[in-house]
Amino acid sequence: MYQHCFKRVFDFVISLVVIICILPILFVVTILLHFANKGAGAFFFQERPGKDAKIFKVIKFKTMTDDMDAEGNLLPDSERLTKVGKFVRSTSIDELPQLINVLKGDMALIGPRPLLVQYLPLYNKEQMRRHEVRPGISGWAQCHGRNAISWEEKFKLDVWYVDHVSLWTDLKVIVITI
Repeated sequence: MYQHCFKRVFDFVISLVVIICILPILFVVTILLHFANKGAGAFFFQERPGKDAKIFKVIKFKTMTDDMDAEGNLLPDSERLTKVGKFVRSTSIDELPQLINVLKGDMALIGPRPLLVQYLPLYNKEQMRRHEVRPGISGWAQCHGRNAISWEEKFKLDVWYVDHVSLWTDLKVIVITI
């Protein structure tokens, strides 16, 4: 019942309240990143697969410049990451614009993290089940190892979440994430 009726309402209301509460922070970070990125903007958009593998554009704060070498190739990430961008990444503030994706219905607060589109052909049938729900800003796998666990384990945890979506599970993930 929760997954099909109330989860979307829960996600929308919580996201709206959080956006309103952190609006001053978002505003300041946007301005700081605009200048740190040398006027190249404060937001980064990237295509990701969502529910039913439907492609959407995830919104994140842009933490790197668009600086290029003499041949027109982007410089290495380490050279393009700004001081402001490093702070924004280390505090996960770069994820906050995804609350707009939640409002739009592309994402949920909690669900499997949306991976890159290029990975879609690599999933087996069981791993593809992660797309039976909306992707989340945080998820069960992030609370149980994040980058310290293997891809196989992440996929198992994502599918576990798909099979156990509930208000209780979402609240646990929110508390652990905070």
